[in-house]
Amino acid sequence: MINFRKTAQFDQDATVLILEKIQVRQKKLPAEIDLKTKEQIAAVYESGQFSGDKNELFPLATSSGLILLAGIGARSDTSPTAFRIMVKAALQSRYLCNKENIEVVPNDIKDEYVNALIEAIMIGTYQWQKYKTNGSIGVRYDQKHYYVIATRKKSHEQVQGICAGTNLARDLVNDNADLVTSTYLEKVIKKLIKGRKHITLEVLGKKELKAHGLNLHLAVNQGSRQEPKLVIVKYAGSSKKKGYTAIVGKGMTFDTGGLNLKPTGHIETMKLDMGGAAAVIGTLKSTIEIDLKKNILFVCGLAENVTGSSAYKPGDVLTSYSGKTVEVANTDAEGRLVLADAISYVIKNYAPERLVDVATLTGACIVALGFNYTGLVTTDETMANQLLRYGKETDDRVWRLPMYPELSESVKSMIADIRNLGVPKGAGGTITAAEFLRQFADNTRWAHLDIAGTAFVDNGKRFYFGHGATGAGVRLLTRFLQNT
Repeated sequence: MINFRKTAQFDQDATVLILEKIQVRQKKLPAEIDLKTKEQIAAVYESGQFSGDKNELFPLATSSGLILLAGIGARSDTSPTAFRIMVKAALQSRYLCNKENIEVVPNDIKDEYVNALIEAIMIGTYQWQKYKTNGSIGVRYDQKHYYVIATRKKSHEQVQGICAGTNLARDLVNDNADLVTSTYLEKVIKKLIKGRKHITLEVLGKKELKAHGLNLHLAVNQGSRQEPKLVIVKYAGSSKKKGYTAIVGKGMTFDTGGLNLKPTGHIETMKLDMGGAAAVIGTLKSTIEIDLKKNILFVCGLAENVTGSSAYKPGDVLTSYSGKTVEVANTDAEGRLVLADAISYVIKNYAPERLVDVATLTGACIVALGFNYTGLVTTDETMANQLLRYGKETDDRVWRLPMYPELSESVKSMIADIRNLGVPKGAGGTITAAEFLRQFADNTRWAHLDIAGTAFVDNGKRFYFGHGATGAGVRLLTRFLQNT
């Protein structure tokens, strides 16, 4: 829990005092610190035990309690990302393990760094411990109380709401695939929107998908006992009747690869393949938390791609909702099939002014960009510039990959209109997958976010994220919706 204060009080179990190197040297400390404590800090500096260097920590026992001195180095060398990493390290240091009430005092820090501080607390100390027994649970950061010095409470509360949406997305990805089914996600969405008059819901189950001809979506799911669903939330936050932005998420609640089965070393984390839908749901929560006055469609294409006697097969030709026929070149290129039908359905029935899809779509994106940047593909220069800008501002980073007219040749099929795997095989997999999706966007302004690399941390260490889901896309999409 985060509590906001206008001034520091140094009255909790511990205080984290964040200092620049020059502030320590010039003894520019918060006025609220008593003279004796200021003298202690000066003595620590003079003895060479703490200088305010980047990531430097020093515990100081005072009459007011424990003060943990945390250095950020020179301001010119400090970025919001580095700031988040430092704050997380301080909060999770051994000095604060047994402290339940912690005041965090940034000394003369701009608003963007206060926001980064909030993110360091909520996103940096996030833990997934649902299935740990009491004896194996370590420090419970979610049960601590944090007191943050902030001057713009409303603005900072919005950041807190966006972090809550980010962490909801992480919870959904981290939980068991047999629990987080399409039906479960539908219930989560219904709970979020319950009682809100400006929000309406459309859910297409197996029967409705069949009646409307969303055959790509149905084919991907046909080996599963779970019901496929297309869930569309219409959020009418503005009085304008038009001007809707559609956010469409890939929601493969588990992906075995189908008959093109994924090998050991890849299949174990495939509960993350609904990361796109989780990002949409997390953004829905963020949007509600900050009461965004915009018109938005939140869309989740939900299915499960598993093996079995009824699973769809390589070589099948399917007729999409749009009428285009699709050759199934590989059953592990399934997410784009579900997204294709979802995109076509939303465009035809809701006519959004623009559409962004978000998906853990291709391993090729990891090869191209690694784990720290989401792949962006679009033909719309305005949307490209906006998403690049807000990715930088939110630390939900994106990198633009090319799209060009000749790319359409890569998804042509010899036996159908298009195929779900680009040719030549293995070449430009991220952009050929995006080209496949573009074929269903018609003339709608469209952008594609491939979060395959950014949605999950499997090695336990990346920036200020711990092991598991990161909530990739939520902060970016929320800022995009706020400002455009």
